[in-house]
Formats: sequence, structure tokens, C-alpha cells
Amino acid sequence: MLTAQDIMTREVITVNANTSVRDLAAVLLTSNISGAPVVDDTGAVIGIVTESDLIFQNKKVHLPTTFALLDAFVFLERPGKMEQELKKISGSKVGDICSRKLVSVTPETGLEELATLMTEKKIHTLPVMTQGKLVGVIGKSDIIRTIAHGR
Repeated sequence: MLTAQDIMTREVITVNANTSVRDLAAVLLTSNISGAPVVDDTGAVIGIVTESDLIFQNKKVHLPTTFALLDAFVFLERPGKMEQELKKISGSKVGDICSRKLVSVTPETGLEELATLMTEKKIHTLPVMTQGKLVGVIGKSDIIRTIAHGR
């Protein structure tokens, strides 16, 4: 059975949380990647940033659904959702727009589990970690390449 260590990219391109959004776009384009792990100043992985995060910046702000009850407005969504969207849209640094809900795998994670995680959680880039250290990354293209080569 194939595992993450069999198909992962070992030479990982990371971006610092303080990298500008413009520089991030250039890195993604020149490196021909769709996402990258985000690291802090100590090199610890703190999130993932993808092309989707860049595209999200250019969307319209979703105004929360409300209704008036007597003299008050009742929000039908999480109160912090709009604030979160505004912060992400106006962000100028990678740390402002990246996803900090980090889902990672180990080198021993099987190919089927990788594919399941990516599809169910709508993840494009999975960091491969060993004892808290980044050892590789798996993108959808790595899985497609594996299928194309008939592994």
C-alpha cells in the first residue's frame, strides 16, 4: 500500500506569515504550486495558504443574514463571521489570509486516507509532519501523478 512518504514532495516551499500577499502570488506562480505551508519566525508550521485564499480576497463581503425583532436585529449566523471575512479580505500579509485550522498527516498515512481527507475536508495541500516537524507536503497533483503512473 502506498503511503504519504511514497508520494510526498520532500523539498517543501514554505512562506512566512509576514510575507506580503503579492509576494505569495509570485511564489505560487513561479513555483507552479497551488498552496504552501505557512511558518512563523521560528519555522513552526502555523497554517496553510492556497490559491483559493488569494481568490477569496477578491470576493464581495457577505453581509450576515439578520431579521428585526421589536427594536433589535437578530443575527442568523455566527457574530464573528463577518469580522473574520473582513479581516481576510483586507489582509496584506499571508498570516492574515491563511487557514490556521491545520490538518496534517504522517509519512505512514495511506493513499486512501489522504484522498479521503482531501475530498471530505476540501483540502488542496496536506503537510506531512513527523514529531511536529515538516518533512513533506502532498498536493492533489501528487495523487494525480501517482494515479497516472499506475502505482
